[in-house]
Amino acid sequence: MKQSLLKQTLLISIASFMGTQPVIAVEITQGMMLSNSCSACHGTDGKSPGAIPSINGKSAKFISQALISYRDSTRPSTVMGRHAKGYSNSEIKMIAEYFSRLK
Repeated sequence: MKQSLLKQTLLISIASFMGTQPVIAVEITQGMMLSNSCSACHGTDGKSPGAIPSINGKSAKFISQALISYRDSTRPSTVMGRHAKGYSNSEIKMIAEYFSRLK
């Protein structure tokens, strides 16, 4: 009996807490999903906290060209070439468009 009452109280508490929080709808795009791996080095939403360059707000053309150059080994890199090799042209375009929209 006590355990049942405790569970009911807990559920009511959680439900009332959740009801007070604002709900924000976010459209999750493929570009956003693909860009998650970039956050480890380039920072959340492409805003680097350190020595790695920030990529948010750069033009989609700049980001696309850089990723393609890394992928094709025509631009020197230590890590980026290995990351970029895993992306197709259309995935690179989605990533570039995602970061270009961030400010």
